[in-house]
Amino acid sequence: MKGMVINMIIKSVNLETVCGITSVIPDNDKPEIAFAGKSNVGKSSLINSLINRKSLARTSSQPGKTQTINFYNVNEALYFVDLPGYGYAKVSVAIKEKWGKMIEKYLEKSKQLKLIFLLVDIRHEPSANDKMMYDWIVYQGYHPVIIATKLDKIKRSQKDKHIKIIKETLSVEPETIIVPFSSQTKQGIEEVWEIIEQML
Repeated sequence: MKGMVINMIIKSVNLETVCGITSVIPDNDKPEIAFAGKSNVGKSSLINSLINRKSLARTSSQPGKTQTINFYNVNEALYFVDLPGYGYAKVSVAIKEKWGKMIEKYLEKSKQLKLIFLLVDIRHEPSANDKMMYDWIVYQGYHPVIIATKLDKIKRSQKDKHIKIIKETLSVEPETIIVPFSSQTKQGIEEVWEIIEQML
């Protein structure tokens, strides 16, 4: 690969901005890459794998903990933007709506958003929330890359079948990239970095 080194050498990562429900979306001057997905789909694990840190993005034993949009400045070169997990059962409808509005506001307002990774669990058919999120991202004019997480939890022979189910359930656009990923084996990490580097 020309350009940046695959698996970009991470020199610095800082949690720079935390946006709550009433916060103003920061006007950043570097490209932003957003990570969306339902609670406990493995967003924090993916971010931590990408930046080679054990616990920078807080993985939580209580799904639904991330109630903010977190902007991680990576190498002073780009931002990883961790969006609140959606679809968590124990959260009230009012809070879910606020999170939805927050994500909506970010997708509409960010001037630097270049790429959205939508995470779905490879083991299960995407939920109605996943479908809604996918449609909403496309409606906003983006072409999300689907990350099918928890790859290590299914048999290798099942992978293609599960990816087909994801494609059909989300009715993805024909050219949509789907990357099977495991935070345990790190399978898929290089592919994700390649996609990021092409975008940069």
